[in-house]
Amino acid sequence: MEFISHSTQETLNFGKELGPKLKSGSVISLRGSLGSGKTIIAKGIAEYLNINEAIVSPTFTILQEYEGDKSLYHMDLYRISGCDEFELMGGEEMLYGDGITLIEWSEKIDEMLPEDTIYIDLTIEENQDRIINVKGLED
Repeated sequence: MEFISHSTQETLNFGKELGPKLKSGSVISLRGSLGSGKTIIAKGIAEYLNINEAIVSPTFTILQEYEGDKSLYHMDLYRISGCDEFELMGGEEMLYGDGITLIEWSEKIDEMLPEDTIYIDLTIEENQDRIINVKGLED
């Protein structure tokens, strides 16, 4: 599935519309360059889950946990070196938890991701539109 976002609001709405399609235990890989909209999608999903806290990219904390209608685990793996470091921090537990897990920069742990991971790739076009490609999501 491909979606073209023309604004931050459309990217946020994409996340909100994605929310109902996610179930407990869903793992979402958010892949794209800096500023491509990964955290905006996370904010949209959080809105759907009735999470009232501000959603920020957990670049320095690596993991943020939020409580709403379901738990939301938001990871940013930009600063980790790979699978070994991810295992040491206990990240693997979040891959098989009851909540919804969003992982920015998941390329660093590709071989650890569950088979049913949903992959969302974001690309910034010259006109600043975002091309959002989704793989692994059942309709």
